[in-house]
Amino acid sequence: MKGEKIYEYDLDITGVTDYGVTLDAVLSGQSPIPPQGARFDVAFAGVAKGRVTGQVRGVDYLRLRADGRMDLDIRATIETEDGARIALSADGVAVTQPGGPLVDLSENVSLTTAAAQYAWVAGRQIWAPGTVNLATGKIHIDAYMQ
Repeated sequence: MKGEKIYEYDLDITGVTDYGVTLDAVLSGQSPIPPQGARFDVAFAGVAKGRVTGQVRGVDYLRLRADGRMDLDIRATIETEDGARIALSADGVAVTQPGGPLVDLSENVSLTTAAAQYAWVAGRQIWAPGTVNLATGKIHIDAYMQ
């Protein structure tokens, strides 16, 4: 990945809200993906480390499409070690790896804040590849600024 790595984070999935079918049932093959797709609100929390370091909390308003691709719609807050808050907004895609509990993530991230010490994050392109381990509920992301 080209660009400067500005943070990585390790998150725990802290809850999943479903709307008619559970994510576990669909991903395990117990329930088919509905023709119209399905929505899941995936809450998460953890720690970011790097140029941006602090606590991360948010929700991915995940849309599972009928073809199996997952569209990401992420909203989160990073509360930095020095007390600033940075709003994180991301979209992207998630694709399950064949035969296992891992999901590959590709995120397009925007960071916004009025905190002067983090003004450098505004208006920058951030790409964030990562993985989710559905068996452990762990998420890992590496974020690179262009």
